[in-house]
Amino acid sequence: MNRAIIKTENLEKIYGKSAVKTHALKGVDMEIPAGSLSCIIGTSGHGKSTLLHMIGGLDKPTSGSVLIDGVAISELTDSQLSELRAQKIGFVFQFFNLLQNLTALENIQAAMLFGSVPQAQQRAKALELLELVGLSDKADAKPTELSGGQQQRVSIARALANDPEILLMDEPTGNLDSESEEEVLSQIFKIHKAGKTIVIVTHNRELAEKAEMIFEIQDGKIKT
Repeated sequence: MNRAIIKTENLEKIYGKSAVKTHALKGVDMEIPAGSLSCIIGTSGHGKSTLLHMIGGLDKPTSGSVLIDGVAISELTDSQLSELRAQKIGFVFQFFNLLQNLTALENIQAAMLFGSVPQAQQRAKALELLELVGLSDKADAKPTELSGGQQQRVSIARALANDPEILLMDEPTGNLDSESEEEVLSQIFKIHKAGKTIVIVTHNRELAEKAEMIFEIQDGKIKT
């Protein structure tokens, strides 16, 4: 089996410091091999997105640890964590989060400002990524000129801007109609076959059944 590129150890997250506390994660242990496609499933409010945010370093655990390629990310400084995310992790969200005043091409190039792609190569790289997701003809289109499925495909291309090893996706098809969902999923599976590690938070059982690993979370714990 490939090395564990993502690992959590006794991961706990508690929100609130008063008498009313929310125990979002309760001792989560998981390992995700490099190059795998994994899904985190479960009903709303049970900790799926919290867990994904912890893995991506978007939030810090109350206790326990997250290791990305052997590095305990909660021990990093803010600048070190930002650098690790820029190099290792791409994010795809349910609501796209594209910059509305920029074209598809410019949205992808903007992500490269935080990575290692030389400025002279950024346009060519962004065009390659648009071609990868089947949108080379939409380079100059702004988000309002794209369908939901097309916007999410731009989001996927943007997440790949700095060639990260890991893609973290939070309900990437949750805001799409069935036709758009199918086109986005085809892109996700193509990228996985190219060797990326992909972790998807989803309510979609049909999607989860296509994953190599499924982690079902309930009441902040991984069901065994």
